[in-house]
Amino acid sequence: MDTQVADTLLGSLIDGRYRVRSRVARGGVATVYTATDERLDRIVAVKIIHPASGPEAQGQTAGFVERFADEAKTIARLTHPNVVAVYDQGIHADRPYLVMEYVRGRTLRDVLTERHRLNPDEALAITEQMLAAIAAAHRAGLVHRDVKPENVLVAEAPTGGAANLVDSVVKVADFGLAQAVEASADDAQANQLMATAAYVAPELVTDGHADPRTDVYSAGIVLFEMLTGRVPYDGNRPVEVAWQHVRQDVPPPSTLVPGLPKALDDLVIRATRRDPGARPADANALLTRVQVAREGLGNPNTHTTVLRRVTEKPPVSEPTMVVAAVQPAQRPTWARLPEEAPRGGRRRAANNESAWSRLAPLSGRIVGEQRGRLAVAAVVVMLGLIAAVGGWWVGVGRYTQAPELVSLDRAAAEAQAKRAGLVLHYTEPRHDDQVPKDAVLSQDPLSASRIVRGGTITLTLSLGPERLAIPDVVGKEFELATTDLTDAGLKVTKGSASYHDSLPEGMVVATDPKAGTEVKPGHEVTVTLSKGRAPISVPNLVGKPLNEARSILNQLGLVLVEPPTVKESDRPKNEVIGQSPADGAGVEKGAEVSLDVSQGPPQVVVPRVIGMPCQQAKQMLEAQSFPVAVQFNRNGTVRFQSPGENSQVPPGTQITLGCL
Repeated sequence: MDTQVADTLLGSLIDGRYRVRSRVARGGVATVYTATDERLDRIVAVKIIHPASGPEAQGQTAGFVERFADEAKTIARLTHPNVVAVYDQGIHADRPYLVMEYVRGRTLRDVLTERHRLNPDEALAITEQMLAAIAAAHRAGLVHRDVKPENVLVAEAPTGGAANLVDSVVKVADFGLAQAVEASADDAQANQLMATAAYVAPELVTDGHADPRTDVYSAGIVLFEMLTGRVPYDGNRPVEVAWQHVRQDVPPPSTLVPGLPKALDDLVIRATRRDPGARPADANALLTRVQVAREGLGNPNTHTTVLRRVTEKPPVSEPTMVVAAVQPAQRPTWARLPEEAPRGGRRRAANNESAWSRLAPLSGRIVGEQRGRLAVAAVVVMLGLIAAVGGWWVGVGRYTQAPELVSLDRAAAEAQAKRAGLVLHYTEPRHDDQVPKDAVLSQDPLSASRIVRGGTITLTLSLGPERLAIPDVVGKEFELATTDLTDAGLKVTKGSASYHDSLPEGMVVATDPKAGTEVKPGHEVTVTLSKGRAPISVPNLVGKPLNEARSILNQLGLVLVEPPTVKESDRPKNEVIGQSPADGAGVEKGAEVSLDVSQGPPQVVVPRVIGMPCQQAKQMLEAQSFPVAVQFNRNGTVRFQSPGENSQVPPGTQITLGCL
């Protein structure tokens, strides 16, 4: 019997304002719902982060909520027609949420699932708008980190032409969400790759570094998939796919779809270089190349490219697909990008020429009169002053010098930047052996460089010296221990083996340094292995006289450490009261055994009882734990005692009394 679990959020009211209506999609990080904003009476999309469970629940702490709110504020300031707008953020049932613009349409993933692949003009039109959105984020200092078809929304065209993707409006979602979630991960998840393996840039796999060129790489993979109907790499596990990006170059799309124009191959290859320095610097640089490619494909002076469909066995008569890229000027006004401008230059020039012809008689009259000439001269002087002041301001006045922030701690750097009227932006911090944690490692622009007043200085903070904790590998086989230590960034050396009472041969007995010790990456760890249990078991010697214990050890081939340690004890003198190793421990022949022996019970003083009545003396001595033997007359007087008075004897020594 199928059991369906109801979504408790459906129908609920969030923050007294957003009535949840239906669920749109569920991803690995969040679920998206449609909701009605009852205050403004409009449909919105609400993205709610999944609740954490188990050990990961520690990630959604106050620190995570604060970081999430900061990311939401940054995204909300990112205003662009191709970016899904963020209206609000908050916490509902201990789960952070974003309220966003509701886009009527489909994701690019839905489009590719239906169409398999797109015509070049459609692929370039979508790429152009996608890059325009990402470029706006790059200008604001944001890196998307997870560009993929699932985060690209293709809105319905106002003309209703759903089949013509060239006229559709493209919007990009989830700016900054991957970074906010990744920052909340605990130490156990610190190395988890917060990106989709099919689109991940090589540097994000190898060292976790992301900058605008990372988004350029992912955008190139999305363009490759739109042109070919598939991603360049696949595998059984995401990690296998991710490492193919590191080790292989992305092939030209024309190797999978023969007949594609070379300009498209060049676009994809340049955007997906494995070396970030060989790619366009950011999304805006790639956008310029895409626009040039679109105009080139749509140029009527160039020949039409015919693209044959790819099948395993092409039939004799095969349908063709014509590449007819739409130039930016041909797009509807509502769908033009901010970078595009109507090409009406000639018409404007003609209008300007007509206007000047109408103003010519008036200008003649002004110049012909003295008052007019003075007015013109005054205007010229005023314009000159304005130009001079404006030139000074543009060239010098609006600039100041960047302060020296390197080596300052974060609080001091922020205070100095505030005094200078500058804004600070932070990049990913790095480890450094010389610069302490939270101190400024580098700045851009450099100190004493020119910077616009109120401008931004980008700082990189130090994480301090990188230290690794040596993992606990005691009790593991050498091969497994070596793998654990190597994966932790350490070097392994096999030390001498030793006997062990409980660990079998070949298992790790100890490491040097010990487990938990913090060391530098690459530190050498010496591993000691077990030779199994030793051939001789140490006997139990406690309670035996010293000479007997010495004889037993000699018979077993063991060596007594001389002299034995003498300790106070109530046991008889030279009786063994302790040993090391303990009895039952495994040792090899010739091993040393240390013994603790008793120095005997403490001595007591015999009191004087001579002259006392015999029975009274006997009672007194017995009260002090001395056994008493009476000789001759029990009812007489004590005439002698043995041991004598003031003698020091062991407790319990018998006293003999002679009574007459």
